[in-house]
Amino acid sequence: MDKVTITAAKGLVLLLLLATGHAISCPPCSCEPLEELWGWAVNCSSMGLKEVPPLFPNIRILQMQNNSLTTVLPGALDGLTNVKEMDFSNNPWHCDCSILYLKRWMEDISQASLDKVICATPAALKTRSLSQIHGSELDGCRKPLRIKCLDFMLRDLFLICAAIITLIFALCILLCSGLSCLSV
Repeated sequence: MDKVTITAAKGLVLLLLLATGHAISCPPCSCEPLEELWGWAVNCSSMGLKEVPPLFPNIRILQMQNNSLTTVLPGALDGLTNVKEMDFSNNPWHCDCSILYLKRWMEDISQASLDKVICATPAALKTRSLSQIHGSELDGCRKPLRIKCLDFMLRDLFLICAAIITLIFALCILLCSGLSCLSV
């Protein structure tokens, strides 16, 4: 009976520890509570990461530098609404249309951090800061050229004429077939 009571007490203590903000698990990164900022500092730097690991809310400082990150999946950082400081530098970023998610997320928080994100590929954007690149320069983001109103009007005029000619031709066939039926 005493063994059951001790086990229950251990479970209760574990539950209380998990309920506090200090029992956060953040493998493979290291986490430290920030008492003055009421949040967490998460250090994932120099770990050879190829993708952003699952992260939890209340992160104030996020260090992701010196990894093997090439892009960030859309939505991976959406829950991080309290980040005040971040570092995504020294990663081999592939700057195509998929990098826009990271760019837009960082623009809302820290322009200085965005300046440190340097493209590694493609060759046309190599060594350029993500803050200097516009969506139209990224592969897969180019919008089709705008068609002038005159082009639409000429196309529509052609389609209308073709429809009228088709209707006239169909009417002639019906009238001719009707006349031949009456004359027989």
